Amino acid sequence: MFKTYSALKKNGVIGINERNVRYVSALNPRKFFYKVDDKEVTKTLATAVGIPTPELYGVIKDARDMKRLSEFMDHPDGFVIKPAQGSQGKGIFVVEGPLKGGWRLSSGRRVDLDDIKFQINNMLSGMYSLGGQPDKALIEYRVKFDDVFGKVSYKGVPDIRVIALKGIPIFSMVRLPTAESDGKANLHKGGVGVGVNIATGLTARAMQFDRLIEIHPDTAHPLEDIQAPFWDDILLMAAKSYDVTGLGYIGVDVVLDREKGPLLLELNARPGISIQIANRRGMREVLERAMALSAVNRTASERVKVAKELALELNPLAVNSSS
Repeated sequence: MFKTYSALKKNGVIGINERNVRYVSALNPRKFFYKVDDKEVTKTLATAVGIPTPELYGVIKDARDMKRLSEFMDHPDGFVIKPAQGSQGKGIFVVEGPLKGGWRLSSGRRVDLDDIKFQINNMLSGMYSLGGQPDKALIEYRVKFDDVFGKVSYKGVPDIRVIALKGIPIFSMVRLPTAESDGKANLHKGGVGVGVNIATGLTARAMQFDRLIEIHPDTAHPLEDIQAPFWDDILLMAAKSYDVTGLGYIGVDVVLDREKGPLLLELNARPGISIQIANRRGMREVLERAMALSAVNRTASERVKVAKELALELNPLAVNSSS
């Protein structure tokens, strides 16, 4: 046990306690958590500084708003219904389009109006919200995911997680849905995490349930050396998220739409640490280096440049991938 702990420490792997004490508690004022815990607030803040997000069709807070449900769902190419304060993909309905007498979910299941109202009422009751508090339901644009990860993944919408410290992107991974995760990009449910090189946007390594893998378990597609498109734009979105939230340690989740490009899905003030397994590298060294750099007097673009320089300096694989 002690040998394992020593090896992890030697390789710069941080644990939950270190993350909580040194980064979440120290850099994320609780008074700003509402900016990321409420997806409607996040969307408003992001839009104000030019960070693109999925279009919001409507918000349901009570029975009066429910009367406009048909109007909000009047989109033949589908829509998404999600709890504003949900987490880990819980409670989300991804509707691909109308089906005779109802709608078809991304899982292939057919639902009718009563099913959708029941799900929304569960959201309003707080069934999926943080702390079980009353919530609201957001109805928004359904992402048509980019083929670059669509052909690799199993149904659902793959996303890209970037962790930024003081607005400097330091670590990233692609999260791919699987059959086991029911088509959701959720690592806790069996989704696949694929490490992404910050300097180049190339995928390098992968994991599922904390086990290292080389191919997707359902599609058998190789997971290394896939180029994430719009990589500089994604890093810039992550850097700007610090400016709009005031949170110094944050997870930035981005989806790639084949028509609209990268879209901010949500922000997380308590990003997990499995990203280290996906990258097969600990975060401690890059965190400490980023902590020593002042982000206050740097623009978001300058912080992206710093991020790439750090990645090339601290990770030799970055040099190999970019050559």
